Amino acid sequence: MPLIHMTREGYKKLEDELNHRIKIKRKEIAKDLETARAFGDLRENAEYDAAKEAQSMNELRISELSQKLSSAVVIDEQSIPKDQVFLGAKVKLLDLNNNEELEYTLVSENESDFLENKISATSPIGKGLLGHKENEEVEIQVPAGILKYKILNITRE
Repeated sequence: MPLIHMTREGYKKLEDELNHRIKIKRKEIAKDLETARAFGDLRENAEYDAAKEAQSMNELRISELSQKLSSAVVIDEQSIPKDQVFLGAKVKLLDLNNNEELEYTLVSENESDFLENKISATSPIGKGLLGHKENEEVEIQVPAGILKYKILNITRE
């Protein structure tokens, strides 16, 4: 499995989810299975089927999380230039097409969350910003056309 570069925050988030699924969710599902078994005939027991399905989905997610964490490389924030856009950088941009300010944090694919303005460094915008510095203007080709940004500020959390 290829190495997955992640921020410390992203690694911790996956680790927390894994621990929750192992320590809490498994016990909850075991109780649900026990309760469903008490209803009798398992062949026509919808509660039992639902609990088994939940168990299967939980174990699948545990496996996925374990694989991701085992191949994760947490990026060393100290070794990354503070004045350039790289993984873990929070970037404040000015959209030169409509004069609107935007702010994104560049993260790995596994950490991206559009609602939290966390975009993947492998997305078109993420790729287009990588390596650039404050006050630089960049043009980024996206499926809808060309985006033009000026990098106003770069910070690290």
